[in-house]
Amino acid sequence: MSIEHTLLQRCGSKCELCASAGHLSVYPVPPVDSPDAGSSIMLCDTCRGQIDNPEQLDVNHWRCLNDSMWAPVPAVQVMAWRMLKQLSGEPWAQDLLDMLYLDEETQQWAEAGIAADSDDDAEPTLDCNGTRLQAGDTVTIIKDLVVKGANFTAKRGTAVRNISLTSNPEHIEGRVNGTRIVLLSCYLKKSN
Repeated sequence: MSIEHTLLQRCGSKCELCASAGHLSVYPVPPVDSPDAGSSIMLCDTCRGQIDNPEQLDVNHWRCLNDSMWAPVPAVQVMAWRMLKQLSGEPWAQDLLDMLYLDEETQQWAEAGIAADSDDDAEPTLDCNGTRLQAGDTVTIIKDLVVKGANFTAKRGTAVRNISLTSNPEHIEGRVNGTRIVLLSCYLKKSN
C-alpha cells in the first residue's frame, strides 16, 4: 500500500491540519531521511503553500490548529506545534501552544525542524550563567522583578514554562501570573 493511500485512509481524505477536502498531497515532516506514513501528513494546497512560503501566512487560516493539535498522530502534532510556534506573536496561538503537550521524542522532532530552519548567525539568548536558551525551555526567575504596567511582582523562584525568544537576544517572552510579559534573560536561569 502506498504512503498516499495509507494517509488518505488515516485522514478520511481531509487535510490533517485544516480538514479541507480539496487537492491533498503528501507532506514529509522534516527532518526525515526516508518518508513513510508515520513521518508524513496529508495537506491541502492552502496549508502547504503557507508552510512552504511563510511570507504568505494567513493568520486566521491557522485557527484550525485548535482542533488538529489534539490529533493522535505525532507528525500532525509536530506540524501543529511548529505552526503555533511561528504564530506565537498572536495571543490565541500562544495560548494554544501553552496548552499543547508533546511527549519527549515528539518534542525533539518538532524542535529539530525549527533548529534546521533557524538562522545560525543570530546571536544566542543566554541565561545568567551563560547557558543558551531555546524556545520552549523552562526558566526560573532569580530576582524579584517589578512588572511595569501589570501591577505585580514576578517573584524569585517562579518557573516560566515554554518561553519564546525575541529578536533581541537579551529578552525572552513568557507567561507569569497568567500574563504574557517580556523578561531580561540576565535575571533567568535555565531549569533542567
